[in-house]
Amino acid sequence: MQKHTLAERVAQIAPFQVMAVLARAKYLASLGEDVIHLEVGEPDFTAVEAVAKAGVAAIQSGNTGYTAATGLPELKQAISDDYLARYDVAVSPERIIVTPGASGALLLMASLMANPGEEVLMPDPCYPCNRHFLIQTGANARLIETRPDDGFEMELSALAGHWNENTSGLWLASPSNPTGAVLSKAYLTEAWEKVQALGGHLLVDEIYQGLVYDGEDFSALSIAEDIFVINSFSKYFAMTGWRLGWIVVPEWAIEGATKLAQNLFISAPTVSQYAAVRAFQPDVLAECESRRQILNGRRLILLKGLKDIGLPVVAPAQGAFYVYVDVSSVTQDAMSWCLALLETEKVALTPGADFGIKDAHKYVRFAYTCDEGKLKQALVRIARFIAS
Repeated sequence: MQKHTLAERVAQIAPFQVMAVLARAKYLASLGEDVIHLEVGEPDFTAVEAVAKAGVAAIQSGNTGYTAATGLPELKQAISDDYLARYDVAVSPERIIVTPGASGALLLMASLMANPGEEVLMPDPCYPCNRHFLIQTGANARLIETRPDDGFEMELSALAGHWNENTSGLWLASPSNPTGAVLSKAYLTEAWEKVQALGGHLLVDEIYQGLVYDGEDFSALSIAEDIFVINSFSKYFAMTGWRLGWIVVPEWAIEGATKLAQNLFISAPTVSQYAAVRAFQPDVLAECESRRQILNGRRLILLKGLKDIGLPVVAPAQGAFYVYVDVSSVTQDAMSWCLALLETEKVALTPGADFGIKDAHKYVRFAYTCDEGKLKQALVRIARFIAS
């Protein structure tokens, strides 16, 4: 019998630990248990009704064929107009590559800027798929240890010491998953200046842009045109299953990014693109702003509730919809603690090991993607679990 062997890169990609939690949570829910989901980074809102209707209209009008590989021209223009209106940044539509989700943008970025054998620096903790996209190109991520006392920000004064002849660039995120921290313009400006001096590239993942409650909501594109920026319709616009994102590239990278988009994706989902054009109209943006205020209310409830039950929040939860919590006072194994909490009190959380290496067993991520009533109930259940 022929022996089948998977490519070696597959073994280098770690599965999400949260998937074990999610699978068990779904099973318990199927048995009729009242499970409170605070584990998955997906808003409980769906696309604004006007956006969904625009998608239906596209289907009814027969607008379902391929678009240009880099995206529907009117969508690229709408994104460009939005950067100018909301962030006072002029971005030509030609620099915008529309992708199948931000995941497609990350794959394109890894393929565009990382050679086999090279490495990209990232803070520990960070979104795990970033590392895995690099593996697909034969490159690697090197996680740089950060400290909760600094809000898990990478120490930029030490950046040159981490850099070597194989380092290609630095990838950051703001607002951050898993911490919810927002990087300041001064921090990103310094990061860009140092990366530029070292001869590398800088990527800023802005997929939670717009979901900022404390701190400045801006784009890294306001700092320099040569910074790469990734964004998505999944979070602020609550269009997760529509699978639509984009990457903004410098002028000198347009041709290469276009070739990759043509070969990797053909095009992003067409119906989603027509729907997304509608997302930038004032009525939809007003609804998204209303939802941001709802999320902020949930954030404040969670921050107070965690303080009351003695679980310290270890990063400034200024944006996205996450709070990163130190559970070392109640367990030395966050994964086991999460599973036990789920079995006992039917609250699902994400263990820190999904996001990093250093002291990951100490941390748990809360996603405030359910209503205030469920959040308060979850806090009561967690307090009871700790007391028992």
